[in-house]
This record gives sequence, C-alpha cells and structure tokens, in this order.
Amino acid sequence: MDWQGQKLAEQIMQVMLLVFAVVSFGAGYVLGSFQMMMLVYAGGVTLTALITIPNWPFFNRHPLKWLDPSEAEKHPKPQVAVSSKKKSSKK
Repeated sequence: MDWQGQKLAEQIMQVMLLVFAVVSFGAGYVLGSFQMMMLVYAGGVTLTALITIPNWPFFNRHPLKWLDPSEAEKHPKPQVAVSSKKKSSKK
C-alpha cells in the first residue's frame, strides 16, 4: 500500500466508523434496544475492517519509485558524526 493509499484507508475508516456510530445509535434509540445498537455497530466495524485492512488495488494507485541498486551503490550512506567532547564535572 502506498502513502496516498494509507491516507485514503485512514480517511475511509474514520468516516465509516462515524457513520456507523450515528446509524447504530439511531437504530438503538428508535428500537429501544441496546443489543441492536451494538449489533449494528459491530457489523459496521466488521465492514469497515473488510474494506480498509486488505491491500486492495485502489490503495496502490501511486507506487513509489525506488532507486536502482546499481545507482544506490554510487551514493554512499551518510555517516553518523560522533562528538568527542566530554563534559567535565565540577566538584
């Protein structure tokens, strides 16, 4: 899944969970049943998971272009600078 696909999956998940929360609260209120509210919300969470968790093709519309290994060898990795200064403690 590419970066834009991850963002899309996150947005879809947030919207779907909010919609199912509102719908399940409404259904539970109208029917007067806490159990029905929880079942509708659980179904919404399951549907949301089935849509957003798998790596569907529409989440891969913007693939990353990686550097060729032969090109990567021409550019050395940056080295971490180690500071040799030591703090002196005053007594």
